[in-house]
Amino acid sequence: MSEQPWTIESIRDALGNPVLAQRFLSEINKAPAHELLGVFAKWERIAEDTLAAVERGRELAAYDARGEEPPGEWIDVTDRVLAEAERARARGAGDRS
Repeated sequence: MSEQPWTIESIRDALGNPVLAQRFLSEINKAPAHELLGVFAKWERIAEDTLAAVERGRELAAYDARGEEPPGEWIDVTDRVLAEAERARARGAGDRS
């Protein structure tokens, strides 16, 4: 994100996925006062990670569109990523506390 501080609205928008955004809003709305900062911080990290992944994806797509190999050494970790995604779905997406 830019230099603007994160807000509930900016986190919701950064998540991109309506289901995930609704989960965030539900968690933030149901959190007891003493847990609000922790819930906010968890989702702030998720939003930052999401934006970073989107940016990296755009960079890689630009290389692909030009028919170029992206810089650096690449190791195929597709199976590991898919397994981690399945575990995340099993426990609930974004549960990174």
